[in-house]
Amino acid sequence: MTHTDMQNKKIHQGRNIKRFREMLGIKQEALAFELGDDWNQKKISLLEQKEMVESDILAQVAQILKVPVEAIENFDEEQAVNVIANTFNDNSAVINNNPTFHPVDKLIQLHEEKIALYERMLKEKDEMMERLEKLLNK
Repeated sequence: MTHTDMQNKKIHQGRNIKRFREMLGIKQEALAFELGDDWNQKKISLLEQKEMVESDILAQVAQILKVPVEAIENFDEEQAVNVIANTFNDNSAVINNNPTFHPVDKLIQLHEEKIALYERMLKEKDEMMERLEKLLNK
């Protein structure tokens, strides 16, 4: 595939939403709940089938999944597979003088931050419950 073919290749945004959602272990129902009352599992399923997603919905989904909008707009599985295949089939060293973020690394980092935040929130809740119990027992 030539460079111009790569540029003309369509990115399937709905499929990318599904990929990121599944990588994060989020069910369609949970995403629907986060998007609001007029969303349900069926509507998420239809959204994930759309090649192009409306920019406002794309922004909402990206915020919920905690990924950059650009990751959903630009992720191309075929290109990722080609990079990986070329990296491991070629014995030469790969040097990237212009490193960019890797969406999966960013997702892992965000997921770990989310877990840490959740654990802090649970600890704060427990501490608050203890304080409230002490106040009630006085």
